[in-house]
Amino acid sequence: MPDYVFPPPSLTCLPVAGGGAFPVRRIFCVGQNYSDHAREMGSDPTRQPPFFFTKPADAVTCGPKVPYPPMTERLDYEGELVVGIGEAGADIAVETARRYIFGYTVGCDLTRRDLQADAKKAGRPWDMAKGFDCSAAVGVLHPATEIGHPDKGSIRLLVNGEEKQKGDLSQMTWSVPEIIAHLSRYVRLAPGDLIFTGTPAGVGPLAAGDRVEVIVEAVTAHKFTIG
Repeated sequence: MPDYVFPPPSLTCLPVAGGGAFPVRRIFCVGQNYSDHAREMGSDPTRQPPFFFTKPADAVTCGPKVPYPPMTERLDYEGELVVGIGEAGADIAVETARRYIFGYTVGCDLTRRDLQADAKKAGRPWDMAKGFDCSAAVGVLHPATEIGHPDKGSIRLLVNGEEKQKGDLSQMTWSVPEIIAHLSRYVRLAPGDLIFTGTPAGVGPLAAGDRVEVIVEAVTAHKFTIG
């Protein structure tokens, strides 16, 4: 054992339906992967090459409460399908991409939208807008061996019981296998990687006390409250 100068950080894990834990290695997020969301963000809604940003592994939170972060006056929700990678690979073909998937869950890509807008104007990175503490609210991971590989079905987000986002997985600009294939050209994917696959239109602000529920019809649901 190495002689650590201080105790190493604990491993971030997701609970797996049926038992076990999924250790999180890295988090990749696909930007503007639904044309209606690209349009509402002022971007070109046509099929463009996908782009990615990241969150640290310890941004994951699975609990019923998520703290309102500092340094923002505009915390936005973005409900998404999340993919858990279970096998390593690079330069993966679209046709074989599904065999690299361990399972699926739902997540909320929490975003400090005011910081993101400022970063965009200045041509700066989005890290502090996207990768802050508890910015990846994620539910229980369901193995693909149990639920299959959903490529259609509703995706919804509710705030205080009111539907704010509604779309269908079939509306993704880039499908899950295409996302995996494209991302694996840039980095070697490995077990424990999570991929947030994009959000439909309807993103908006959250306040302390708001109750959020993300539902993907073919996968699962996850609820949390902004603390």
